[in-house]
Amino acid sequence: MPIIEITRLDHSGVELYATLTEAQLRNRLDPAKGVFIAESPKVIDVALNAGYEPLSMLCEAKHLTGDAAPLLARCGDIPIYTGSRELLASLTGYTLTRGVLCAMRRKPHPSVSEVCRGASRVVVIDGVVDTTNIGAIFRSAAALGIDAALLTPQSCDPLNRRSIRVSMGSVFLLPWTWIEAPIPSLRDEGFKSVAMALTDRSVSIDHPALVSEPHLAILMGNEGWGLSQATIDSADYVVRIPMAHGVDSLNVAAASAVAFWALRKQ
Repeated sequence: MPIIEITRLDHSGVELYATLTEAQLRNRLDPAKGVFIAESPKVIDVALNAGYEPLSMLCEAKHLTGDAAPLLARCGDIPIYTGSRELLASLTGYTLTRGVLCAMRRKPHPSVSEVCRGASRVVVIDGVVDTTNIGAIFRSAAALGIDAALLTPQSCDPLNRRSIRVSMGSVFLLPWTWIEAPIPSLRDEGFKSVAMALTDRSVSIDHPALVSEPHLAILMGNEGWGLSQATIDSADYVVRIPMAHGVDSLNVAAASAVAFWALRKQ
């Protein structure tokens, strides 16, 4: 593999790590050419195990024979750009976690039917825009038995660098895709919908009817205003998490973890 030492911020080939925005990396006009950046050896290893194609790597010099060495052996003949910690931080705009970044090719998005095939519990992420929350939801979903994730177009991209890092690579473990009309689409797939919201018709999350359902889609809404009223009105169940000490709600990532555990298939 070619190891290329960089000494300038404008070195040819490192544009992916420095000058392209997340939207440009995603390449909405031509998703087949989309790229994402994975950070840290552990996360990159999970992505490789999930079949993602590496394009190049940016690595602190000291990690070439350290944490990154097993990755280099797996990545084939891709360019490996290296330099000092200070130079790479100036290039990317942040200090690298564990000193390694990898640019990887995105995969085509599967259909909703493909993602839901064989699933009993799925999460619908509806308008969640914070990258940290997206990563945390995916991590909890993978850990607590959710089979797949579906995101409305208003939600943050799960392959955003920070989302990937917060999820510790769980975005590569869970099948996911985008969905335009969650409740009608999932109803067609045989799922009952569970809107997480505080309303007069909300039932407690420990209601026995919920865990007896063979196929549930758990809808988590935006950090500020939650789910739309239209979504709540059309859901099969509206569910609340009982609270104490006058607290009325949880952060969406924390609420999702509670919901995944409480509504897991028995």
